[in-house]
Amino acid sequence: MTSSYGTPVRVGVFGLLGAGNVGNDGSLEAVLGYLRAEHPKAVVDALCGGPEVVRTRYGIPATRLNWYRGEYRTASRAGAIAGKGLGKLVDVVRTAAWVRRHDVVIVPGTGVLETTLPLRPWGFPYSLFLLCAMGRVFGARVALVSVGAAAIGNRPTRVLTRWSTRLAAYRSYRDDQSRDAMRAMGVDTARDEVYTDLVFALPAPPASAPSGSPGLVCVGVMDFHGSNDERARAEEIHRRYLDGTTRFVRALVEDGRPVRLLTGDELDRPVVDAVLEAVDSPLVTAAETASLADLMKEMAAADTVVATRYHNLVCALKAGTPTLALSYSAKSDVLMAEMGLDAYCHAAREVDADRLLEQFRSLERRSQELRRTLSERNLVITRRVQQQFAALTEALFPTPDHAPTRQETP
Repeated sequence: MTSSYGTPVRVGVFGLLGAGNVGNDGSLEAVLGYLRAEHPKAVVDALCGGPEVVRTRYGIPATRLNWYRGEYRTASRAGAIAGKGLGKLVDVVRTAAWVRRHDVVIVPGTGVLETTLPLRPWGFPYSLFLLCAMGRVFGARVALVSVGAAAIGNRPTRVLTRWSTRLAAYRSYRDDQSRDAMRAMGVDTARDEVYTDLVFALPAPPASAPSGSPGLVCVGVMDFHGSNDERARAEEIHRRYLDGTTRFVRALVEDGRPVRLLTGDELDRPVVDAVLEAVDSPLVTAAETASLADLMKEMAAADTVVATRYHNLVCALKAGTPTLALSYSAKSDVLMAEMGLDAYCHAAREVDADRLLEQFRSLERRSQELRRTLSERNLVITRRVQQQFAALTEALFPTPDHAPTRQETP
């Protein structure tokens, strides 16, 4: 793909990519697959959280998102606080220099407009605002593609997020409730479309036939401490989640079921270790997964999946395996309803092992029926993500005779 002047289009990808969260990386992988298939002449690089991983795994140049390497660690000492403060100023210059080298910048999916997990306004929301503001200054078309959004209580975070969204040249969302949330925050969403999560663009592993007898259960765990507005109760929420999940796994083992523990982020490993120590059975093992493809392979081999992280749910549903969600936000409930499994959501903040086991047994009784439902829904949702990429081409990669238009003037 070349610009109207005959030079290759310069495309940047932006986000907390390569930083240990496989859902974020799966969204990046989906966008890179689209660019390589539809715009092979585009010159692509990244401004991201884990540049070493992105360079090695995806083969594109990458620059660190933040100048201060301890940006996402809690700063308590004077030196760390000063480093973070200086980093905010340096990042203005660094972000401007990076953006001005690009024609297009894509923020690939993920929940960049939500605070369903703990998040400080001067962390990623500030970085996203800098990106979108510099896009306006230098004429780079910034696209928020199939992103997730939710109501934000913290005022500084809400203001930064609202302005980031207004300044973007293109916006689309992964579900209706995300678009509704931005509309409620004062963003004009009249021309914004809803498609689906980008991870559904990734290839699914071959479907495995369910075993004749009760077989493997994959349990995706999470280092869950509640939302950004629940910091005061974070440890209580975490203890209840861990205790309920552990009791559920123990009940499966007592029924003779093999259990495979999965994660979606490097942060989840202590939860796996805690469950393994508490249950202490050879029937419970932990998977080593470095990508969403690895996760999908594990889930495709299971009879049933119980998962917490949003992109663990996406992987299980994409693999066509009957799934029960330990839901920590509305996005999980919306996704499960869209895939025909709305009866199988269980609140992650209130894990009741006995009730969870009842839901699990109901899910297994309907396994064959739900596999057919997932197969049908996946066909529909795959078409939707293809429509998203077609719309992205029209908006960001026009022919010389069709100049792009901005969605909104703030």
